[in-house]
Amino acid sequence: MVAKDYGPGTENGFEPVSAGSPDRIEVSVVIPCLNEADTIESCIKKAKEGLAAARVLGEVIVADNGSTDNSAALAEAAGARVISEPSRGYGRALRAGIEAARGQFVIIGDADDSYDFREIPKFIAALQQGFDYAQGCRLPSGGGQILPGAMPFLHRWWGNPMFSMMARWWFGATVHDVYCGFRAFRKDLYNKLGLRSTGMEFAIEMVIRATLINAKIVDVPITLHADGRKSHPRHLKTFRDGWRTLRVLLIYSPRWLFLLPGVGLVLLGLIGYALALPGARVGRATLDAHTLLFASLFILCGYQAIIFALLTKTFAVNEGLLPPDPGLSRLRKLITLERGLVLSGVAFVGGIVLLASAVNEWRSVNFGRLDYAHTMRRVIPGATLTALAIQTVFNSFLVSILGIRKDSQS
Repeated sequence: MVAKDYGPGTENGFEPVSAGSPDRIEVSVVIPCLNEADTIESCIKKAKEGLAAARVLGEVIVADNGSTDNSAALAEAAGARVISEPSRGYGRALRAGIEAARGQFVIIGDADDSYDFREIPKFIAALQQGFDYAQGCRLPSGGGQILPGAMPFLHRWWGNPMFSMMARWWFGATVHDVYCGFRAFRKDLYNKLGLRSTGMEFAIEMVIRATLINAKIVDVPITLHADGRKSHPRHLKTFRDGWRTLRVLLIYSPRWLFLLPGVGLVLLGLIGYALALPGARVGRATLDAHTLLFASLFILCGYQAIIFALLTKTFAVNEGLLPPDPGLSRLRKLITLERGLVLSGVAFVGGIVLLASAVNEWRSVNFGRLDYAHTMRRVIPGATLTALAIQTVFNSFLVSILGIRKDSQS
C-alpha cells in the first residue's frame, strides 16, 4: 500500500500500488507475525497512519512465520503484503520480510501492538537526516518511556540494561536499548551486514554488525505499551533468549570470550609460580608443589585461551564476521610460523632438561623413594614447558593455515 496526501477516493491516505511501480516506494514497514490475530490489524492500521503522517510513499509487509490462526488472512485484508516464511524464528521472519522490502528505508517492529507505529515519522526523519540506522529506545536512560505492565521486571531492570551496557562497552555501540524491536535502517546498509541469526538474537546481532562497520547510528526515544495479545503469551523466553543473546555477544568478541580470561589465568599462574618455587608462606599456608600444579593448570588453560582468541579472530575476519583488524595484521606479521617453531623448540628443550634432571635424581637413589616436594619443583615446570611447546607447534601451523586465505586475498 502507498501513503499519499489525503484526497477523494482514498482511505486513510493510501491507495494500492501496482505491480509495475515498486520504484515508487520509499519506506517498507516489516512486521514479523506468528499467530498474532489479536493485534495484527491494529499494527497495520497504525503503520499506515504513521506513513501517512510522514508523507512518504510506503508499504506494509507482514512476514508470516507459519501462523496457524488467521493472522495472514487478517493482514492481507487490512492492506498488507503478506510474505510467508514457514521456518520458525524471529530472525528468519524478519530476514524474509526485509529481503522482500521495496523501499530504500526499512522499518521493523513487532506485531504484539506494544510499539505504536504512529511514531514512524521520527524514524524516517532520522534516516532523512543522514543516519544509516535509527534504533528505538524504550528505556528512560535513552529518553524512552515504559508504560505500566509493558515490560517484565527482569527485562527492564536486568536483561536489557545489562546487554545494552555490554554492547556499548565491548563494541562501542552508541545505543541504549539494544533489544528494542522497533528500528529503521537503510536497505543498502542491511545488505552489507550479512546477518545470520535466526532467533531473537537477530536484534542484537544487527546492532553489533552495524557498529562494527561504522554505520551512523542514532537512538530514537519511543513509548512501549502493554502487550495487546489475549490468546497466547509473549514469544520471548527470558532465560533461553538471554543465553542466546549472551552467546552472540561472546562469539563476536574473541577478546572478552578468550583473550582477557586467558591473560588473567596466565597471570594467576605466574604469580603462583613466583610464590611456590621459593616455598613462600602466605599467612599460615606454605605454598609448595601442589600450588605449582594449580599454577601450571592456570597457565596451560590461559595460554590455550589466548591462542583461541587469535584463531577465532583470524577465522572471523576471513569469513567477514568481523571487520579487518590492523592489530591482528601486525600480530600475524610478528608471530610467524617459523618464530613459533623456534619458540616452541626453546621451550621444549627447557622442559626436557628439567624432566631429565628429575629422572637423573631418581637414578641417583637407585630409582628408590624421592623427596617429592623437592623433585616436583622440576617435574611440574618441565612438564608445563613441554606441554606449552607442543601446543605452540600445533597452533602455529593452524594459525598459518587460517592465514593462507587472507594472504592470498591481500
